[in-house]
Amino acid sequence: MLRVLLATASLTLVALPAAAQTPDCANAMAQRDLNICAEQDWQAADADLNRAYQQVMAEMKAMDTALPPELQGAETALRSAQRAWITYRDANCTAAGFPMRGGSAEPLLVYGCLRQMTLDRTEELLALVAY
Repeated sequence: MLRVLLATASLTLVALPAAAQTPDCANAMAQRDLNICAEQDWQAADADLNRAYQQVMAEMKAMDTALPPELQGAETALRSAQRAWITYRDANCTAAGFPMRGGSAEPLLVYGCLRQMTLDRTEELLALVAY
């Protein structure tokens, strides 16, 4: 019984730091919290982008299916464009962080850039099939 109590107490103590790391993003003031919230905002935008990409990719595949073989290539073009965009986004946002390079606000700049570029790309993707 003592072992069970010790194990439970140990697990509870291990979980406490994880719970303490979730800031109130609506009222974040500390740089650490601002950075965490900026990352969460980017991750939410990235999840939306991934859903949009899957939707647009499905429509591109359908386009290819409807076209004669010599005119197909929508799926391949989209995949190539997305891969190139990811490379560009990552390099661009790394550059955006340089004004605060090595400082505690660098992640805020990088995640802010990632979020905005991701939101913009989501709109671009959806516009490809908004006809």
